[in-house]
Amino acid sequence: MSTAIANPPPGAARDWTIPQRWAGYSQSEHRVWDQLFARQIQLLKGRASASFLRGLDSLRISRGGIPDFEELSDRLHKLTGWRVVAVPGLVPDEVFFDHLANRRFVAGRFIRKPDQLDYLLEPDVFHDVFGHVPLLSDPVFADYMQAYGLGGLRAITFQSLEKLARLYWYTVEFGLIREQDGLRLYGAGILSSFSESVFALDSDSPNRIRFDLERVMRTQYRIDDYQQSYFVVDGFDELLQQTAEADFAPVYDRLESLSDIAPDAIMASCPAPFELVLPEVWF
Repeated sequence: MSTAIANPPPGAARDWTIPQRWAGYSQSEHRVWDQLFARQIQLLKGRASASFLRGLDSLRISRGGIPDFEELSDRLHKLTGWRVVAVPGLVPDEVFFDHLANRRFVAGRFIRKPDQLDYLLEPDVFHDVFGHVPLLSDPVFADYMQAYGLGGLRAITFQSLEKLARLYWYTVEFGLIREQDGLRLYGAGILSSFSESVFALDSDSPNRIRFDLERVMRTQYRIDDYQQSYFVVDGFDELLQQTAEADFAPVYDRLESLSDIAPDAIMASCPAPFELVLPEVWF
């Protein structure tokens, strides 16, 4: 056990969780949530995935102040067995993966200031709850998130966290899904961002690439700008099959001999499992 995990910050439990203290939010903080929610939900009509929109409804995440994690968790647990737990900020990798593996989603309890509506370096309660939690009501995506957590615990042993982090980034945070009516957003980093919700679907600038596990794990990403590449899945079952059923050890071994790919790179072909070569598909 690392020193960081053995010594959580003051006020946190051994698993790094803290009380949300919902009653302590100010009216100003609730108003920031309402402002963010109102403008984002209007923008996401015709842009967000159907599963995300269903999750907002079924979990009753709405304008009306910051959600109470206990009440939200009760509704979510009845649907997929997940709960939402508060943490003081970013947590160590092992703590993060362990919570996911046990169907607990860690969320920051603080909310951004009124002058930070458009950009915040560290995820806040709006990003975590509005962006992430609705999809945890989808049974397949909920299983994918748990499988990712289990895979993360294994990845620590293989010292392959960087590769696995790219999978999370390009799916959970910045993923696109192809639905009957066209491309839709499901990544929380896009769904909680007013400007990237438009850029990801409307701009001619980024690459939109068919999802391929090894291609994703080789692709670097930007944390200080819009994404230069987005990966598109045909359904969440595709993500689940490639994580829950895959043995990542051979994947990590293959990736060791392959170079990283720049965030904006376009390739004529990409490696696939069993040494097949499949053309990249652009949308």
